[in-house]
Amino acid sequence: MDLCHVPATREKGWYLALMAPNVKGPNYAWLDPSRLYCHPQGLQDCVADLLQPFQGDAIDMVAGIDAMGFILGAAAAATLQKGFLAIRKAGHLCVQTVAQPYSDYSGREKVMEVRTDAISPGLRILLVDQWVETGGTMRAAIELVERLGGIVAGVAAICMESSEGGKWIQERYKCSHCVPPRLQPRFDQHQ
Repeated sequence: MDLCHVPATREKGWYLALMAPNVKGPNYAWLDPSRLYCHPQGLQDCVADLLQPFQGDAIDMVAGIDAMGFILGAAAAATLQKGFLAIRKAGHLCVQTVAQPYSDYSGREKVMEVRTDAISPGLRILLVDQWVETGGTMRAAIELVERLGGIVAGVAAICMESSEGGKWIQERYKCSHCVPPRLQPRFDQHQ
């Protein structure tokens, strides 16, 4: 798809066609949304679709998850006129942090951390990531926010797969994603 082309009718998720399939093998995610971020209208519509369910909700801050969640999270924070907090993979912050181990979508054990001075008790945080596949990364971010006394105001991602972890998150938190119901089975099966 042309990075300048904007369809005459823009249904929710039209920009999903901008994503590119994995050509490098099983150590990589099955789709790469980064081309979507290069398309000005695609990025704007994606962020608008992610934020639509939270219109009128109390959100004090947006937190994006390392690394691709930084893009959508920062765009969402700018749209909402809220601050942005980066939840990082361990070892990147030079300040006091709290850490949480987790397994990512590939099954690799990792550790995520967040600075201890950014979340005060009762702060309502919208968590944003590019993708929720198994839910391990997002659950670690949720744990960090709640351990510091923050409230998860919602979870937003381009896609939330219907995995056990994805369902766990959707059952407990207000969630938003961009995949229309008719396409969800294809995304769940990585087609």
